[in-house]
Amino acid sequence: MSASLPEGTVEAGGAGRPFSDRALFSLFWPLVIEQGLEYLVGFTATFLASSVGEAAVSGVSLVDTVMMLLIAVFAALATGGAVIAGQHLGNRRTDLATTAARQLVVVAGIASIGIAALLYAASPLLLGGLFGEISPEVRHHASVYLMLVNASVPGIALYAAGAALFRTLGRTRTTMYVAILMNVTNIGLSAALVYGFHLGTVGIGIGSLASRLLAAAVMLWLAFGRDLPVRLSFAGPVREWLDRATVGHLLRLGTPFALENGIFHVGRILVLGLIATFGTSSIAANAVGTALVLFQVLPGMSIGLGLTTVVSRCVGAGRFDLVRFYTRRIVGFVYLSQIVLSLAILALLPTLLKAYALSPETASLVWKLILVHTAGVFLFWPLAYTLPVTLRAAGDARFPMLVSVLCMFAVRLGLAWILGRALGWGVAGVWAAMVIEWLPKTALFVSRYRGVRWMRFRIAGA
Repeated sequence: MSASLPEGTVEAGGAGRPFSDRALFSLFWPLVIEQGLEYLVGFTATFLASSVGEAAVSGVSLVDTVMMLLIAVFAALATGGAVIAGQHLGNRRTDLATTAARQLVVVAGIASIGIAALLYAASPLLLGGLFGEISPEVRHHASVYLMLVNASVPGIALYAAGAALFRTLGRTRTTMYVAILMNVTNIGLSAALVYGFHLGTVGIGIGSLASRLLAAAVMLWLAFGRDLPVRLSFAGPVREWLDRATVGHLLRLGTPFALENGIFHVGRILVLGLIATFGTSSIAANAVGTALVLFQVLPGMSIGLGLTTVVSRCVGAGRFDLVRFYTRRIVGFVYLSQIVLSLAILALLPTLLKAYALSPETASLVWKLILVHTAGVFLFWPLAYTLPVTLRAAGDARFPMLVSVLCMFAVRLGLAWILGRALGWGVAGVWAAMVIEWLPKTALFVSRYRGVRWMRFRIAGA
C-alpha cells in the first residue's frame, strides 16, 4: 500500500515520501516554540518564587514535580489517541480517526476528574510522607501551591487531548498559538499577583490554574471546527460516545506509555525525597537545574511529538521503509540541535544564575548539575528518548515501558542512593545516576529498533 495522507495536511516529498523537508520543518518548529513556552513557565515559576525565598522555590518545585507527572501521564494517554488517529489517517479512514478523537477526550475527562479528587484526598500523605523531611516553611508553600494547581488537572488532560488531535492533523501552529495564549496568561497573571499584590505562592498557583483552564477551553472549542478533516463531535446518543473497540486500542497504546511516564515521575519524586534530606540548598539547586536543563532537551522533546505524527501516518500506510528513513533523519537533527542549545545555555549560565539571586553554595551546585546533564545530552539522550517514540507510534508500546521501568528501578534509584547518600556526592550524585541510566536505555532501544518485531503492532483496520 502506498503512503497516503488527507489532502491539505502536509506537503509531499520526493521518492514517494509523504513528508517533504519543508513539511517536516513546518510540523516541528511550532512544537519547539510550544514546548519552549511550557518550559518557560516552569522557569518563571521558580524565578517568581525566588522573590519570596528559597523555601518558596523548594515548595513550588516539589509540587511541580507532581504536576509534571500528571502532565506526562495525560500526554501519554493523548499519544495513544494520536497513534490510533494517525494510523487511520495514513490509511484514509477519517471516520475511524474521528471516533478515536472523541474517545480520547471522553476518557481523558473522566480520568482527570478522578485523579484530581484522589490527589486532594492524598495531599497530607504526599506532603508528609513522600517528600520526606522538609522544613515547615517549605511544607507551607508546597501545601498552598498544591491546593490551587490540583484544580487544573482536568484542564491539563483536556488540553493534551485537543492538542494531540491537531498534531495528528499536522496543524501544529494551532497548538502553538494556544500555548502562547496559555503561557502569556500564566506568566502575566502570576507576575501581577506576585509583584503587584504580593500574594507569593498563592499568586503563582492562581496563574497556573487560570491559564490551564483557559487553554483547555480554547483547544476544545477549536477542535469542533467544521473545516477540520477530523473534528471533535458528540452527535448521537450518549451511549455511543464510548466505543469499546476504540477505547481498547486507546488503552492498549496509551496505558503502557502512561504507566511508563507515571513510574518515571514517581521515581523522580522518590529521588526528590532523597534530595530533600540534603537540605534546602540542594532542593533549590535541583529546582533551578531542572528548569534550565529542560531547555537542553527542548528540541528532542518537541520533535518527538511531531515524530509520532510522521511515524503513525507511515505505519498506517504500510511504509516501514519510510519510518526508518524519517527516524534516522530526525535523530541526527536532534543530536545537532541539542548540542548547539546546550552550549548556548552553558554560555548564558552565569547571567541566569545571577537573575535567580541564589546563595553561592546553591549556585555552585547548579553548575555541577548542568555540566553532568550536558555530558549525557551530548552522548545518549537522543537515542534513549527519540527511538522509543518511533516504537510507540508503530504500536509497540509495551517494550519501551518495560525498558524504562527496569532502568528506573535497577539503575537510577539504586545508583542515586549509592552515589548521593553512601558515597556522599549529594544532589550531584543523584544527577549522575540519572545520566548513567541513559546508557542501558540507549543499548536496548537501538537493539529493538534494528530488529523487526516492533513492526507487528499495527492497529487493526489502519
